[in-house]
Amino acid sequence: MRVVIQRVKEASVSIAGHTKSSIQQGLLILLGIEEADTQEDIDWLCRKTISLRIFDDENGVMNRSILDVGGDIIVVSQFTLFASTKKGNRPSYIRAARPETAIPLYEAFCREICAQLGKPIGTGEFGADMKVSLINDGPVTICIDSKHKE
Repeated sequence: MRVVIQRVKEASVSIAGHTKSSIQQGLLILLGIEEADTQEDIDWLCRKTISLRIFDDENGVMNRSILDVGGDIIVVSQFTLFASTKKGNRPSYIRAARPETAIPLYEAFCREICAQLGKPIGTGEFGADMKVSLINDGPVTICIDSKHKE
């Protein structure tokens, strides 16, 4: 399981011209799922994400977590995080989980991040053609793969 976490001033997800989710200060999380992912990957990645100290404290030092600043979260499914570009110019997505595996894991990730955040989160819609808008804060962008914990 992979995430690209972006610290944002604001972010939104629109589908067919209608806003599905929007937040102010917080995190936009792009989530990629592969066939080998399990609940263990979800638990570890959610704990890691919620605990990341990537928000500024009173001294301008990244020392606060999303919980510390009371920020919001949007999670968007992103199968292209598992693109392989080793051969040719057309990426292969063979490592990305098929929908029958990915959808339940995406939903479980969203439930767990919501529980750890202690409030509702925004989401995209699995498989939809989404338009994601954001104002990256910093910019701060962090990539984490649950298969590379060390």
